[in-house]
Amino acid sequence: MKNNSWIIYTFLVVITWGVWGAFSAWPTQEYGYPDQWIYIIWSFTMLIPCYFSLRGKKFDTSGKAIFYGCLVGFTGAGGQLLLFKTLAMGAPAYLVFPIISISPAITVIMSLGILKERIAKLGFVGVALALLSIIMFSISSNNGEQSDGITWLVYSVIICAAWGIQAFFMKRASNEGVQDSSIFGYMTITGIILAPIAWLMLPDASISYPWTAIVSTAFIQVLNAIGALCLVMALARGKATIIAPCTNALAPVLTAVISLIIYQTVPGTWSLIGIVLAVTGSTIMVYSEEKKQILNITPSENNN
Repeated sequence: MKNNSWIIYTFLVVITWGVWGAFSAWPTQEYGYPDQWIYIIWSFTMLIPCYFSLRGKKFDTSGKAIFYGCLVGFTGAGGQLLLFKTLAMGAPAYLVFPIISISPAITVIMSLGILKERIAKLGFVGVALALLSIIMFSISSNNGEQSDGITWLVYSVIICAAWGIQAFFMKRASNEGVQDSSIFGYMTITGIILAPIAWLMLPDASISYPWTAIVSTAFIQVLNAIGALCLVMALARGKATIIAPCTNALAPVLTAVISLIIYQTVPGTWSLIGIVLAVTGSTIMVYSEEKKQILNITPSENNN
């Protein structure tokens, strides 16, 4: 079970982020709740899974843990804040998010080149299909409009790089012996540290919103926070080259399915192609890793 636990945590990421994705826009659509307030509430909801992950464990305060923890935390939370600023500039979300969604490619390239992770040929096919599915989801969100200026493009590329690097260093920290619970603790701390900046970015901090907006946002963002913890735990137990594309490919699939059921929103052609590629690629990746583990275990069992 220990060797295969990364599969469980990976699919928990898919479930939590898939459901979160389906309802994430609800507070804004229903109450006009600003993204900056959503960030602030999200940063504090991180305390809930953080408490359970650290309960009964020692929080690592070594220089190595602080370095990796702050690097992972600030690249993740900083990218989120920069995303809010980018969208506040009037940047087209249908172009921004497709660029950001390619971040797993950065994680895969860094893991192959620096961590020297190896994947079988069959697993490589699965990774390629998963990354291709992300591109399909990206195409489906592009309605063909154009936007002037390049500042939003530069910001989008920075966010993409930050989140790709974040996932890589989650894995690197695990390889260096830093516990996943401590890494998530630093992610929580850095997220809260940046909360005042989000508050300063509010168009009008004096506007009040109904308590239902706050409560619904908290419930939705708890899923986001739990998914982040599960991602850290998955990367501590499995390969970044498999987990990063798998989570980023399958979460939109679940979001699309939930949207179809609740909102009666039928995915477009590109999204349907993305769904097929995501499910196929992720299945191949998991099968490839399972097959390799069986082949590695069998000889030793035969020798016994």
